[in-house]
Amino acid sequence: DESVSTGALNPQDFISVYANGFVQMVRQGVNHPDHFEQPLKGLHIVVDAGNGAGGFYAGKVLEPLGADTTGSQFLEPDGTFPNHIPNPENEEAIASLRTAVLAQKADFGIIFDTDVDRAAAVDSQGNELNRNRLIAMISAIVLREHPGSTIVTDSITSDGLTQFIEQDLKGIHHRFKRGYKNVINESKRLNQEGQESWLAIETSGHGAMKENYFLDDGAYLITKLLVELAKAKLEGRSLIDLITTLKEPEESAELRFKIGVEDFNAYGNQIIEALTQFTDAQDGWSIVPKNYEGVRIACGSPDENGWLLLRLSLHDPVIPVNIESNVVGGVAQIAARLRTFLSDWEALDLSPFVQ
Repeated sequence: DESVSTGALNPQDFISVYANGFVQMVRQGVNHPDHFEQPLKGLHIVVDAGNGAGGFYAGKVLEPLGADTTGSQFLEPDGTFPNHIPNPENEEAIASLRTAVLAQKADFGIIFDTDVDRAAAVDSQGNELNRNRLIAMISAIVLREHPGSTIVTDSITSDGLTQFIEQDLKGIHHRFKRGYKNVINESKRLNQEGQESWLAIETSGHGAMKENYFLDDGAYLITKLLVELAKAKLEGRSLIDLITTLKEPEESAELRFKIGVEDFNAYGNQIIEALTQFTDAQDGWSIVPKNYEGVRIACGSPDENGWLLLRLSLHDPVIPVNIESNVVGGVAQIAARLRTFLSDWEALDLSPFVQ
């Protein structure tokens, strides 16, 4: 049909457009007095993409900004992931990045997950900047830019993070539920109701910012850190200075108990309800108010000095339990008392206690 017009195909290199946005973000954010175009000049930054999609960050973001990326590894996408799993929470993956950073004497290391919606980092000393530390660091930047903002996180964050956000940074910590969509949607809801919330982030490294349309973009979070890294260098500071007052637990553990019944959701909720009643009868234990998932217990005995959170998995027939303590041996003490309660539930696999 001659009346139908011929279409046109215009190939676009979206990765370059995407990367250039980060380049401009760093240039404008740092506003370097001597080399505006290359504000990362003199910084050695290692990227470990784990053969996921994040390898572009080294060549298309860091190098145009003047950074030395020598020692960056596993930048080529390979779905068989021959080196390590691209997961910022994976111990092997973080160890791989740390080894590269220390071997290269680099200033900073970056690791992404498969599709770059999660990220973590390592500083020049090999210290991990993930989980509570990453949330604290991004929160420090956000609350400097937006004083008093609410920071929405998932349910397993530390008491020390709450203290850091609320007492040191004068923000509001809204500890919500696991699941990145849960924290993002909750942050959006708060904004719609007139309560400013500029950051929604999980301990997994899954984070989204209001200024970036609440997209869960790990590269964006890392770029915010890079601006701070360059500014800190200019001012003779260290990036880790942002979180020097963050109190971290002496010990932490996560136990995952499988539920061996078909209706695991109902069974799990019975356990949560019974644990609430059990806690009321325990010396030194108390239910933490404003908890939106499972049951969170403050464990106040001197030999425990911590907390536990027992909840249902979002998708699996599993009850995860997170425990933290501020004293050596405290996790074992809390776990021992919890075991006396869980031992009555025959459909639970208690083997994680042995491990």
